[in-house]
Amino acid sequence: MLVRAPTREVRDWFCDSRQWDRYHPRADDIVIATAARVGTTWTQQIVSLLVFQSAEPRDIMAVSPWIDCRFMMPIEAMAPMVAAQPHRSILKSHLPADALPIYDEMRYIHVARGGLDACMSQFNFMNGFSRDQLAAFDALGLADDVIGRSFPRTPTAVREFFRWWVDEAGEDFCMSANGIFSLERSFWAERERPNVLLVHYNDLKADLSGEMGRIADFLGIETPAALWPKLVEAATFETMKKNGAALLAQVEGRFKDGHKTFLHQGTNNRWQGVLTDEDVALYRHRVASELPADLGEWLEHGRLGSRA
Repeated sequence: MLVRAPTREVRDWFCDSRQWDRYHPRADDIVIATAARVGTTWTQQIVSLLVFQSAEPRDIMAVSPWIDCRFMMPIEAMAPMVAAQPHRSILKSHLPADALPIYDEMRYIHVARGGLDACMSQFNFMNGFSRDQLAAFDALGLADDVIGRSFPRTPTAVREFFRWWVDEAGEDFCMSANGIFSLERSFWAERERPNVLLVHYNDLKADLSGEMGRIADFLGIETPAALWPKLVEAATFETMKKNGAALLAQVEGRFKDGHKTFLHQGTNNRWQGVLTDEDVALYRHRVASELPADLGEWLEHGRLGSRA
């Protein structure tokens, strides 16, 4: 049953929240909702492994379609594909919680990552698109009366990109500090719902098996003890990178080096020694001014590493 309809519309070059109007919920469907480049694909792989109870590489974007995506598959084709899936649906979103419909029979997993780490990953991502993909984004933006402009060409130097990311990008654009702050506030407000689980990138890095177990418990999935180590191994960055061509077949041609660009490094703290103390202080000030203290603490450190 729908317990809360979306309260706002979000449209950018990547997402169109109106596309959820074409989605028909099924009991136990799973939504993985995140900002961009914070562990989305990693979590999709984890949930896919749990749902299928198999370490066999599967095309993540086919198994776990991105409902609000407006550039990969028309919603007119995606909606019936999702409805026909014989397995428990695993749906991706880059929308804030208040732009999503909330159904009480579904499960929502929200994943977050510290902003500076997300920024470094978004820098690689935004500068990795192929010419054809950039042209497609341009056409999409110019044809949309809400966007009305070409896709932003972001700086190719890290510090200049950071300044754009932290100060200049729009609030609803998922590749920006403003977008992350808006999205995190929205899910923090929903965290007490029994069908919402908050997961943090740092915690997945610190204890992958433990966090996978936490996700499995939330989803009501039991795994034979003998199979568990194989699923955990299949969810490591190294194994995903090795299987990148099979897991991410649909990104080939969209990025300059296909899945190798999409699955870049999978590490934190790449901003250290690159951003200045002034840059970091600017970001910390934004966090303190935009987020309540408990959310800011969780966003930066996760559940296991929180100082609270």
